[in-house]
Amino acid sequence: MFHKSPLCLSISLACLAAAPVPSVLAEEVMELEVQTVSATRAKTELGKTPQKVTVITREQIEQQLAITSDHGQVLSNLIPTYSPSRQKLSNAGETLRGRTALVMIDGVPQSTPLRAGGRDGYTIDLSMVERIEVIHGASAEHGLGATGGIINYVTRRPKGGTLKQHAGASLEAADDFNGEGMGYKLDYRIEGSQGDWDYLAAVSGQTRGMFYDGDGELIGVDDTQGDIMDSTSTDLLLKLGYWFDEAQNLELMVNRFELKGDHEYVNVPGDRDAGIPTTSRKGDPLGKAPQNEVLASSLTYNNSDLAGNVLTAQLYSQRFRARYGGGILGAFQDPAIAPVGTLFDQSQNESDKYGGKLSLSRDNLLDGYLKLTGGVDFLQDTTSQMLIATDREWVPETVFQNLAPFIQAEVRATERLTLHGGLRHEFAKLDVDTFRTIASAGGVTVEGGKPDFEETLHNIGLVYQATDWAQVFANYSEGFGMPDVGRVLRGISQPNQSVDDFLDLQPIVTDNREVGVRLNWQDVDAEISYFESDADLGSRLENVGGVYQVRRERTEISGLEATLGWQVNDMHRLQAVYTRLKGESDTNGDGKVDTDLDGANIAPDRYGLSWQANWTDKLNSRIQANHYASRSFDTPGLNFDGYSLVDASVGYRLPVGEVSLGVENLLNRDYMTYYAQAASTRDDQFFAGRGRTFTLGYQVDF
Repeated sequence: MFHKSPLCLSISLACLAAAPVPSVLAEEVMELEVQTVSATRAKTELGKTPQKVTVITREQIEQQLAITSDHGQVLSNLIPTYSPSRQKLSNAGETLRGRTALVMIDGVPQSTPLRAGGRDGYTIDLSMVERIEVIHGASAEHGLGATGGIINYVTRRPKGGTLKQHAGASLEAADDFNGEGMGYKLDYRIEGSQGDWDYLAAVSGQTRGMFYDGDGELIGVDDTQGDIMDSTSTDLLLKLGYWFDEAQNLELMVNRFELKGDHEYVNVPGDRDAGIPTTSRKGDPLGKAPQNEVLASSLTYNNSDLAGNVLTAQLYSQRFRARYGGGILGAFQDPAIAPVGTLFDQSQNESDKYGGKLSLSRDNLLDGYLKLTGGVDFLQDTTSQMLIATDREWVPETVFQNLAPFIQAEVRATERLTLHGGLRHEFAKLDVDTFRTIASAGGVTVEGGKPDFEETLHNIGLVYQATDWAQVFANYSEGFGMPDVGRVLRGISQPNQSVDDFLDLQPIVTDNREVGVRLNWQDVDAEISYFESDADLGSRLENVGGVYQVRRERTEISGLEATLGWQVNDMHRLQAVYTRLKGESDTNGDGKVDTDLDGANIAPDRYGLSWQANWTDKLNSRIQANHYASRSFDTPGLNFDGYSLVDASVGYRLPVGEVSLGVENLLNRDYMTYYAQAASTRDDQFFAGRGRTFTLGYQVDF
């Protein structure tokens, strides 16, 4: 009987000597051992990677969930170069290092890059997540979509032994405890093992009320892109594992997540020029409620000793349906159906993926100097976008097929110097049948085609342990992505165009260069990283008349990430973060960047402080503050004033269970969100940020 898991990973003090220590209880740190990062195909140890990698622990996730249930805000609080949350269902414009991140669940891709609808921020409830692995910067390790990095949600693993159960409940309320602002959440989990089998089943349900700003006014509902306000979500996670022997097992994972708006409020546009934010009022919105519906599954085989090799093989699938709110929008009008200005419609993105990943790794080659990892990945992604009220095809069914063999090497050149390098060759093909654009795009016929692409992607890096407490790392890596193919195709307005010859469908290859240091001297730890990210044929979103269009042009981004931690004693830890980002694009086509990227493409500079205190083995507290610095843009109408937010929480271990109380926006700061100021010029998207909000939680294990 084997009570193990293929993802059974933990953190060692040796690794922490080269990376910032997470804010967890001291005794919990002492119990943890070596942690490898499953998002790296070679399963590299944390703190020994040639580029910045962050592992967000379960303790850190719970610290943030005690304050906020907003997934985007959790990521922003814990990933310094991740954009401030939009506080909406749509996470379009939330970037990592100024580019798109590939979101995965246990390695299963959740992002929909062929029609990037900005809905991959809500594909799983965070109560189902054991940890979050973040690779900062371009990476081709998992194929399509990671031009800015990878965010991999690793689901909870079954705990061996007798049956164990967990139950949790939380209540969320606005500052005045108005009933409209109340939200509730329940979650339950059962897990254990029996003979050679282990199992886990978890379910959660959450109802979110309306949000209020710092002045006590209702925040505007985004009834077009979708909102997490006034919504209900459910998640069901099932895992079943079988251990053939101590070295090999087979695991099935199924996760079904759904978030659906309650559809009880309508948007009341604000007035940007007058400084009046968008609000909401009770109403009966047209059409069906916006929603996310996601079904992800995987079957993974692991063998840690296949003739001295480590083998991992995975088959996966994902079904994604993202429905947006509707309206009598100009883009939907067709005089052949109804008089112009009267036709209501709403869209739904539909994406179906299946694929496989195979990797084989062998360590201790050449007397321990070499580790090799090789394999092959396959992906087929079928995506379309429908106008469901009139049954029209807005984006034609597009099939993307990708086959990619890869090899990765780790060379321990000396006792202190480790070299990393690898190659990945992408064979990619698009398949689009001949289609006709809708009337608002000119109603032109576009000849279908099957354009194919080949790219060889490189990565090379080093890690040098200069002293026992100082480490230097450097890295060059390339990312592979596609532009928003659906947005490009649906916007073709010139006749006699062919999919085979359309330049804007060419892949995005991102070059990422990074150099940094990791320090751990006595009670002080730090990590500083400078990076540059360039794409000769990048993809930039531009707001044209309230509608975003894809611009294919050269983009250059550079930035600095710095974290500094001080373990004052066993009970108190202080941490500071600083990030700076700069991005420009070539808007006139002369090969030189000339225009600042706006808030739809890049995050603001940020200063952050946090204090985690474990006063006793029962009482703990946390306070965190973030300042987002003001920034001006070349785009008329966009200007970010900057703002500062403070959050706090306290937790107490009861004789049975634990209770927590968190306060988001403790000082009740009245502000407009970053996206509202820096990415949109629409009066109906002039959204205020959430005011002071309380979360009371209780959880028990038994």
